[in-house]
Amino acid sequence: MKASTLQKLANLSERLDELSGLMASEGITDDMDNYLKITREHADITPIVEQYKTYIQTEADIKEAESMLSDPEMKEFAQEEISAGKERLEEIEEELQTLLIPKDPNDDKNIILEIRAGTGGDESALFAGDLFRMYSRYVERQRWKLEILSANESDVGGYKEIIAKIEGQGAYSKLKFESGGHRVQRVPDTETQGRIHTSACTVAVLPEVDEVADVTINPADIRIDTFRASGAGGQHINKTDSAVRITHAPTGIVVECQDGRSQHANKAQAMMVLAARIKQKEEDEQHAKISSERRDLIGSGDRSQRIRTYNYPQGRITDHRINLTLYKIDAITEGDLDELINPLSTEHQADLLASMGEE
Repeated sequence: MKASTLQKLANLSERLDELSGLMASEGITDDMDNYLKITREHADITPIVEQYKTYIQTEADIKEAESMLSDPEMKEFAQEEISAGKERLEEIEEELQTLLIPKDPNDDKNIILEIRAGTGGDESALFAGDLFRMYSRYVERQRWKLEILSANESDVGGYKEIIAKIEGQGAYSKLKFESGGHRVQRVPDTETQGRIHTSACTVAVLPEVDEVADVTINPADIRIDTFRASGAGGQHINKTDSAVRITHAPTGIVVECQDGRSQHANKAQAMMVLAARIKQKEEDEQHAKISSERRDLIGSGDRSQRIRTYNYPQGRITDHRINLTLYKIDAITEGDLDELINPLSTEHQADLLASMGEE
């Protein structure tokens, strides 16, 4: 194992002792926010330090076995112990490398899910509806909570645009690789010749910011317009100008919310979505500045990037980032997404490990 990695592990061991001391100190629970922060860090570090201690002990066992090689009666036993110890050492090192992969700070956050119809006209809007239904079913399976923030419905069904908030443990870690262009190939109900049409939607998965205060939004930079809510989502408030549109001048980001019960609720929801979009834009710009020879196998998350194709006539779904094809379109569109999500997470982890190895 690299000296730098061993030093990092030694530092984490010292930090764990420090955190254990803090948790046992008098009055630690007086500041609950700080206490929770300490307990979370303690929980994150503990499995790494435990493996590190196992690594150190295994090294010590190997050295002890090596000291017995000069004893003819113990030589065979010692060689077996050394061989088994070195094999175990390699396994522990691999486990430690995985544990040391930097955790995405957004993984445990709730998300803002945005789905927009793209090329393909009415069929694209219907596909947007199908995608929303797919994610809704997945949310149900995870026992998470979904709340529609804004919906612009199409005349033929589906959505021109729909924005929802998803609350649940690890929501972002599960769905963060869904951002990008989704393409569908199928015969529309309106097609009399039986021809296959291709249409597309864009999906954006944004981590919810902890507070709007996390993002600096100058009141002078935003314009707030009110208008009458329309469509099925806004029928109960159709007679008042309760829908809200917020325009952020520096970035050009525009957010509309109309599904809330009041103008105040819509404004609060719109500000939350705006903050999430601004935060994502800032992070995207940061990432763009970082040059790297290694391209993330999962892709950039760019909404314009085509990531997946849903081919209904052949009953298959293909994720183009990892060349994964599954002939389970019915099950997946009913929310059984784990067979897509898990390989993407595994591939991402492997890429991070490879990047660490190059450092």
